[in-house]
Amino acid sequence: MFEFFFKYSPSAFAKGHFVFLASWPVWVLTLLVIAAGVGLFLHVRRNHGLLTGIRPTVIWLLETALVALILLLLWHPALSVATLRPQQNVITVLVDRSRSMGISEHGSTRLSQALALWQDKLAQPLGSRFQVRVSAFGKDLNRVADPSKIQPDSSATHINDALNQIASEASSLPVGAIVLMSDGSDNSGGIDPETVSHIRQQRIPVHTIGFGRESLINDIEISDVTLPARALANSRLNAQVTFHQVGHSGQKTRISVRDSGKVVASQEVTLKQDNNSQTENIVFNAGAAGPRTVQVTVDPIGGEENTANNTLTRLVNVSARKMRILYVEGEPRWEYKFIRRAVEDDQNVELVSMLRTTPNKIYRQGIATPTELEAGFPTKAEELFAYDGLIIGSVEANYFTPIQQELIRQFADRRGGGVLFLAGRFGLSDGGYAKSPLAEMMPVKLPASEQTFHRDYSTADLAPAGRDSLICRLEETPVKNADRWKKMPQIANYQVVGDVKPGAVTLMTVTPAGRRPEPLLVIQHYGRGRSAVFATAGTWRWQMSQPKEDMTHEIFWRQFLRWLVQETPGQ
Repeated sequence: MFEFFFKYSPSAFAKGHFVFLASWPVWVLTLLVIAAGVGLFLHVRRNHGLLTGIRPTVIWLLETALVALILLLLWHPALSVATLRPQQNVITVLVDRSRSMGISEHGSTRLSQALALWQDKLAQPLGSRFQVRVSAFGKDLNRVADPSKIQPDSSATHINDALNQIASEASSLPVGAIVLMSDGSDNSGGIDPETVSHIRQQRIPVHTIGFGRESLINDIEISDVTLPARALANSRLNAQVTFHQVGHSGQKTRISVRDSGKVVASQEVTLKQDNNSQTENIVFNAGAAGPRTVQVTVDPIGGEENTANNTLTRLVNVSARKMRILYVEGEPRWEYKFIRRAVEDDQNVELVSMLRTTPNKIYRQGIATPTELEAGFPTKAEELFAYDGLIIGSVEANYFTPIQQELIRQFADRRGGGVLFLAGRFGLSDGGYAKSPLAEMMPVKLPASEQTFHRDYSTADLAPAGRDSLICRLEETPVKNADRWKKMPQIANYQVVGDVKPGAVTLMTVTPAGRRPEPLLVIQHYGRGRSAVFATAGTWRWQMSQPKEDMTHEIFWRQFLRWLVQETPGQ
């Protein structure tokens, strides 16, 4: 009966959607129906005669429905149903090649089961009717000619990215359907609503075939390892290892870092609650210059079902390039002398300095040629961008012309260099930086008032972020490092720098007598580079108040300046 009146079966209506074949816009149809309804209502109201009760209303509704039906037919309604056409539509088969697909269950791996299903039951029926493309996905999506050669070697499962890429290809390729073969262990955050909407717009059905259990009983999996892509030779690197585990809560294991197979660092950790993400930091030496293959492993625990996901590999390019830092100082002072002394033996950092000795005279050190900085601070991008880092000491903001101030901002934003602002009598707020364009690139909101520089002895304390930062890492473990900082001599002065900006990170604080803690060392990313404020000029006491052989001051400043420039790209 349904097909007698509407021509097609209910299933066709469920799969398809209505369209109008007429060229007239739909809003005209709506407007005409409303106009007809209003006209008929007025007509019935004036001429209902002896009709009473609801009969005039019923007559009006029937007349309006009849006119609406006639108008609807004039717009040529049709049913659009998407169907697959043999040998024209493409069926895309996505095979998960993540390491979890290598888990053995019932005598074979999940991937083997998927490939066997494809070969025995899917390849011939689909291939005889449609064009079939097989692709393997993990972190990336790659088309494969021979599915039997797919290996479970990917460190991640990005189902969302794979589906999104296929949906994008459908704009130029007649993709009729997607067959997804996976264990569903997606560690990229799941499928975005935007991807689902994209697939719906392309009208592509996705058929999923799952393999394996919903979750493992005993397993540790590394989900990510964060390492800088570039590093200076013999620098200390911090590997941020993120992992989760099931079935081993409260047990101890060890994280190891290997460089070309050789263990260069290891650290014991206690596993947290099941299925909770856990992040640990481990420090190691980058070694000599050259490309490094760094392998991070969480040691397996007895009974673990899958040990293939306990390891991740990262590549680090260790550079032998000597990084040049320009240090501008507005007055002779102890901090200037001791910073230069701290890095003079560093083989990878070269400190070029210009010290203002009188209003019209500068003293240059570390210059490569007699003409370098001869005219003072650079006024052209090609001159300033020749350096990799920039330190601005106790010198007024108006010492730099508006053009030079814009160059300093572009040095971090466009060049990708690091800029460090130091405290001093003529630095930060006391130097007028709060009212200069350079305030925008600082990680703190400088107070507008002056006289923020205080010559009071104070203790520098590590903030929570400073315990794991390589800049402040004097000892290997965070606990020992925090204890070492508690024994450090006091600094000779500090400067009030105001509130920390959103996105900036406070590594050190100072607590003046009777006052709340103030930010002392704050860093942030700025554009392609980074910027930092170190609100003291008294770290030289770390050298003078400790034994001569103590290397604390040198270690701190070498690590600080390496952080300033290690990610600066070449020119």
